[in-house]
Amino acid sequence: MSVHPVVPKPGPGAPLPPPGRPSSGTPSSSRKRGHRRLLILALVVVLVIVGTITLAVFRSVPLTGSVVPTQPAIPASPVAAAPPSLQDTVEDILSEADEYRIGLALADVSGGAQRTFGDGDTFTAASTAKILTAAAYYHLVENGQASLDDAMGDYDAAFQLKAMVNDSNNDSWLLLMDAVGYPELIAYADSIGVTYDPEQNLLTAADMALILKELYAGELLDKDNTAELLSYMRDTNNEDLIPAGSRSGVDVHHKYGEVSGELHDAALLSYRGSTFALVIYTENPDGAPDDGQAQVIRDLTRAVEDALFPVVPAGK
Repeated sequence: MSVHPVVPKPGPGAPLPPPGRPSSGTPSSSRKRGHRRLLILALVVVLVIVGTITLAVFRSVPLTGSVVPTQPAIPASPVAAAPPSLQDTVEDILSEADEYRIGLALADVSGGAQRTFGDGDTFTAASTAKILTAAAYYHLVENGQASLDDAMGDYDAAFQLKAMVNDSNNDSWLLLMDAVGYPELIAYADSIGVTYDPEQNLLTAADMALILKELYAGELLDKDNTAELLSYMRDTNNEDLIPAGSRSGVDVHHKYGEVSGELHDAALLSYRGSTFALVIYTENPDGAPDDGQAQVIRDLTRAVEDALFPVVPAGK
C-alpha cells in the first residue's frame, strides 16, 4: 500500500494564493505525481493485456520443434508425393519402347514409400548385383571376419572392392564372392529381405531399389564403409545411362549392369536434401543390348526427376 507524505497546513497568517493560480506549495506537486502514477499504471495495464493476448496466440499454435527452412519445390517424401501424372508419363514411355522388357522401381530413402512400373519379375541382374556383394564383404569386415587389408588376387580386398564397383571388374567380383562364400551371400541377402542366389544372379528392380535404399540410409553398413562404397559409385566406367539422363544439380551414385540382352542402371539420386533410389532394368529379346535401351533409361530418368523434383519458376 502506498503511503503519501503528510503535508502541513498553512498557518493562520499565511497569505492565500491568488485566484486562478495554483499555489507553489506541496499539494500541486503531489497531484502531478499522482497523475504520473495513473499514467504509468494505465501503461502497465495495456502492456499486460497485450502480453496476455500474444501469449494466448502463441500457445494456440502447436509446437513442432525448430523451424528449418525448406525448398517448397521439393516434396518431403518424394516418391509418395509424386503426382498421378508420373504413372501416365512412365507408361507412355514404356509403351513406346514395347520391344523391350522393362522394370522400374522407385524407393524413397527417407521412408517406406516404393513404387514399381512395368515388369515386376526378376531380371538377370548383371553387374548391379555387385553392390550386394560389396555390402556383404564390408559386413564381414565390420564383424571382424575379414579385413580390407586381406590379400586377394594380386592386390588386397580394398583394391578389389573399388575395381569391382567403380570399374565393374568381373575378376574382382569373383574373388570377393569367393571370399564371402555363396551360402553366406544368400543369407546376407535374405537378412535384407531379398531373395538372391549368386549362381543365378536374378533380382527384381524392386529388390535392387531396396538394397540401395538401405545402403544409403546406413542400415547395412557403418558410416565410414557406407561413404566409401558410395564414393565408388561415382564417376564410374559407364556414365551414359542414368547419369546422362539426370539433370544438372542432381547428385548421382549408381551401378550399371550389362550382359547378353540386359542393360540396367541402379542409382541413388539426391537433390536439395531429398534422396531416392531409381532402378531401371531392361531386356532386349534379341539377346544383345542396343542404343534404344540406353535411350529409354535416360528418358525414364528425366520423367521421374521432372515428377519428383519439379522446377519452380523464379520468384515463386
